[in-house]
Amino acid sequence: MALGLPWAAAWPFARAGTTPGPARPDARPADAWTGRWVHAFAAYGAPKYPADFSHFDYVEPRAPRGGTLRLRNPDRRTSFDKFNPFTTRGNAPAGVMIWMIEGLAVMAQDEPSTMYGLLAEAMLVAPDFSSLTMRLRTEVRFSDGSPVTAEDVRHSFAMLSGRQASPVYQTALSGVEGCDVVDARTVRFTFRERSRDQMFIAGTLPVFSRRWGEGKAFDEIIGEHPIATGPYAIARVDMPRRIEFARRADYWADGLAVRRGHFNFERVIYRNYLDDAVSREAFKSGEFDLFKEYRSRSWVRQHAGPKWDDGRIVKRSFETAFGQGMQSHILNLRRPLFQDIRVREALILTYDFESVNKTGMFRRANSLFNNTEFAAEGLPGPGELRLLEPYRASLPPAVFGPAYRAPVNGEPAALRRNLLKARGLLEQAGWTLGRDNVLRDAGGTAFEIEYLTPRDGGFPDWQALLRRLGITLKERVVDFALYRTRLQKYDFDMITIAGGDFTLPSASGLAAVLGSKSADEEGNSNFRGVKSPAVDALIEAIGRAETLEALRDAARALDRIVTWSHYQVPDLFLSVENVSFWNRFGMPKVQAKYFNADTYFSGIGEFGPWPLWCWWRDDRGVPRTGSARPAG
Repeated sequence: MALGLPWAAAWPFARAGTTPGPARPDARPADAWTGRWVHAFAAYGAPKYPADFSHFDYVEPRAPRGGTLRLRNPDRRTSFDKFNPFTTRGNAPAGVMIWMIEGLAVMAQDEPSTMYGLLAEAMLVAPDFSSLTMRLRTEVRFSDGSPVTAEDVRHSFAMLSGRQASPVYQTALSGVEGCDVVDARTVRFTFRERSRDQMFIAGTLPVFSRRWGEGKAFDEIIGEHPIATGPYAIARVDMPRRIEFARRADYWADGLAVRRGHFNFERVIYRNYLDDAVSREAFKSGEFDLFKEYRSRSWVRQHAGPKWDDGRIVKRSFETAFGQGMQSHILNLRRPLFQDIRVREALILTYDFESVNKTGMFRRANSLFNNTEFAAEGLPGPGELRLLEPYRASLPPAVFGPAYRAPVNGEPAALRRNLLKARGLLEQAGWTLGRDNVLRDAGGTAFEIEYLTPRDGGFPDWQALLRRLGITLKERVVDFALYRTRLQKYDFDMITIAGGDFTLPSASGLAAVLGSKSADEEGNSNFRGVKSPAVDALIEAIGRAETLEALRDAARALDRIVTWSHYQVPDLFLSVENVSFWNRFGMPKVQAKYFNADTYFSGIGEFGPWPLWCWWRDDRGVPRTGSARPAG
């Protein structure tokens, strides 16, 4: 379950203010910083597309419409019992966020951290980043035909930032002080935290009708279909495993540049499967159209056969430009077992990544910011040291040395050295191997770790290595509902979490994952349980960075602290999307660079929105090349 939060970096910018004026079609990108109305807002530099652009480059504006897109559950949820995706209790189907809910603005999928108006026709950023004003389009309509008003936007903000919303949304919106109605079509967000990060969070706020579940508390809205602005509505439900969405004939945004070439399927059907093995066989039999594979061995061995050979199924690795968060086996520091850094380092030494990665498909995740310039390199530079020095006494000395690189095993000699080093660290931490070959602390308690997971798989090789040190690693497989509940309560020893894709480091996202405040809030994302003044300070430095160089220094300094503190056992990352799909699609000639990006709140899950939103049905026969036919 990828819980990293990919949204824009913060970049406070101060400039002399001007009196807000009407929108101008020739508004320059820099006007966003001088208090004038603009069509788009970029984290750094100018937006790629001008105000009069006709469509994004990664779509085919003349794509035909029709047909059905069939999908599986895009994450670990195997069933659903509600339609409200914004609250904690229960599971909503992933498709609600993908197909029904829209934000005031959308993130472009071919440039880093740039938002273009969707429900809003124009936006005005205060020169000191104290506010963001957005003006709604006159034509925007909810699925019930009613117009979207500023009151609906204010209501959406109040619900998502309120106590009945999931803490993920509460935390994300905690830097927004308020949302005020200026007039029937205009809202103004004011900020506690004056940063670019907050511009994107407020700008991509999901909007739904205040008539949705009217008269009920927000967390009591369960079975009511959302009243939202998106291009699809729920057409059929077979609770708890199947849901069907139908394209709205009255979708209000078909003519907009930011939507041209999108949403080319008349129907989208999700069917939930209990595990990967079942869904993989269902895919081969044609029950659904796209299968993204995470496991390298399965990608090599199981995505093959007659249907691939004759071109009925296409196997492709799509390169992306995303930064890759750290997928790792997270250690819960709330457990006394993991509070000694020597114990955590010892566990890392025992993990034989090289054997796990026998196919060579993955790369080792040595950073919070893999595949980017924000990953720490070499020795800390002057800018990093200025940020780190005030906390030197509380940080591991290694933070001030070369950048972290995970131990390398793979060969018997290297593995033996690392196991011996791990044994020494455990002895220093007070753990002793008894005659029964069980590692125990001074009180006689055995060293046992419960690995919590919603799917089978496990680590038999790692378990065997740990047994050589007297450590027991027990795999506990639970259904997704219980897994999610235990994560929300931080009730686990160890879990595996993917860090998520991103375009630029985000202070708000990092605060949710690593900030001290989120460590004490059940339902949040600080699974490690990190409570570090140094980490908090570096996250704040990312939020107040005024230049790309300052952002890079702060991110690299934070990276050094998190990696050298051994809060996790680093695992892997992959900068491609490995996908097999039935050869019944056309696709644009240009691929989106960031094709999981739309808005911070999108909840897209494992695959999309570029393939889901910009491909189209093409049943003209299997091409001779055995690959999907591009747009002609």
